[in-house]
Amino acid sequence: MATELEQKLGRYVAIELEPKLGRYVATKLEGSLGLYVATELFQNVDTTLVHAFSSTLRCYLPKTVANPFHRLGMVEERIGKLLTDDPTVIEASLAQYSDLVYPDNTSVLHKIEMIDRYFGLDTVEEIIEAMENEVADSGNEWCKKTLKQVKEASPLSLKITLQSIREGRFQTLDQCLTREYRISLCGVSKTVSGDFCEGIRARLVDKDFAPKWDPPRLEDVSKDMVDCYFSPATDADDSESELKLPTAQREPYF
Repeated sequence: MATELEQKLGRYVAIELEPKLGRYVATKLEGSLGLYVATELFQNVDTTLVHAFSSTLRCYLPKTVANPFHRLGMVEERIGKLLTDDPTVIEASLAQYSDLVYPDNTSVLHKIEMIDRYFGLDTVEEIIEAMENEVADSGNEWCKKTLKQVKEASPLSLKITLQSIREGRFQTLDQCLTREYRISLCGVSKTVSGDFCEGIRARLVDKDFAPKWDPPRLEDVSKDMVDCYFSPATDADDSESELKLPTAQREPYF
């Protein structure tokens, strides 16, 4: 489920960390749209892009509807009364409360071909180089804006996000949450870099919007540094501290 509050997901790559469920949903978007959303994360997300998220989540409740939070309560009550966890029944129930949103002329959904062309490339360096070439050749304003925002982000975070999105395409929600927990723990503990704290300082504390990323350049980010964020979580004494999910308590779907 999603509401237009999902628009507040934006810009977390700029502080070297983004919402876990937001990135999980991004892995399920078509083509390279998920990677674009996760790496560029612009502030003014249009409603049709939110709908792209919500089409994955099966239910979209726009704020333009009178009292959408009342409708959220109705959805919760409806799902709570179901006697099955059959996905088709759940989706049909959610559809009763969902609204369709159609892309206007300014929607990023009209940029899918360009997004796939650039964000479908293998590395962050290749993505940036391709957009730089496009800007040099045609002066494309969308590429220029996107390129600027990507370059403002943490180089380490960009590479972590690229790997996370691509791994997540083939993982379950449980696996994605475990992976994101590892990334979060490594970021907060400054095991590899202090970019998370530096991003918070630059955007939320001092608000100088001039973070000093470590490492400062993409070419300085090694594979070992990125891999560390995906390694099993451990405590200071090297004992395992992996995320524990209550999977055994779930009722089986028949």
